[in-house]
Amino acid sequence: MDVLTKPAHLFEKDEDGTLRCLACAHRCRLLPGQRGVCQVRFNREGHLMAPWGYVAGLNADPIEKKPFMHFLPGSLALTYGMLGCNFHCDFCQNWVSSQALRDPAADTIGSAVQPITPDQLVGYALQSGARVVASSYNEPLITTEWSLDVFQAAKEQDLRCVYISNGFATPQVLHALQPVMDGFKVDLKCITDAQYRALGGRLQVVLDSIALAVELGMWVEVVTLVIPDFNDSSDDLWQMARYLVSVSADIPWHVTAFHPMYKRLDSQRTNEDILERAADIGQEAGLNYVYAGNLPGRVGELENTCCPSCHTLLVARAGYHIRENRLGADGLCPNCGRRIAGVWG
Repeated sequence: MDVLTKPAHLFEKDEDGTLRCLACAHRCRLLPGQRGVCQVRFNREGHLMAPWGYVAGLNADPIEKKPFMHFLPGSLALTYGMLGCNFHCDFCQNWVSSQALRDPAADTIGSAVQPITPDQLVGYALQSGARVVASSYNEPLITTEWSLDVFQAAKEQDLRCVYISNGFATPQVLHALQPVMDGFKVDLKCITDAQYRALGGRLQVVLDSIALAVELGMWVEVVTLVIPDFNDSSDDLWQMARYLVSVSADIPWHVTAFHPMYKRLDSQRTNEDILERAADIGQEAGLNYVYAGNLPGRVGELENTCCPSCHTLLVARAGYHIRENRLGADGLCPNCGRRIAGVWG
């Protein structure tokens, strides 16, 4: 995989000549021959190298699958992924891609690697009818140099660009992405620093990244995979919801159902009662848009978008399918005229 790299620019050089990577908040200090926590960024003879020029996954999916509910509903997103992650979550839903370089059980993903150029990737997006190009499957922050080139090519074709991320970002990487990235979906995995450190991150970094992305004008949606006996206590859910309200009551919060995956096979599945309790907390905390996911058809109106003012049904969904969309490009409620936060056209 080291062949499919290019010199990175998201780094700074310390006084002693050590390279400090700025792609994520680990800010790894790398001597020649050393690799970062992610395993895909490394110091080659004094030059920081970063992945470039390949995909390990490429699919045209509904934007709702990312999930984005307030970003061009019903549109396709050409979604690409590379390899590696800066976390090691034991419940990762995409562990074969994300843990490929640290877990031998994921080694088979190497056969899926396909060389590609930014223009070719964007060409596939246009052929598929996608309106969005999305970086997902592994953690996109650690391959930002590649995405910057892809997104620049996408912008030249009037496509929108988004990250599906764990949010463990530096201000530098978010500022670098701001000119070409329209949407930022962030996983808020839990609300205690001890839990975040067990996953490989730090809570405050993720909270700060959510706030900075909003400040920079990116459209932000937040997802919490609700796992029984991990992050599903009412107190934890209240803390998460209150933080999001403190940033913006218009941030959509997705509370989604967990099913046993990767190394967390003994935890119970999340049922609809837990999701409905989480959604009730989000709404009571003051969030205008709360959604329940991964249990299509079992969570009532929590798949739909309604006007916070007059409660008119605006976007009706069944899983990833749009049954009705009454919002135009201006995002105005047709009943009361309230502007619904989001990217609608």
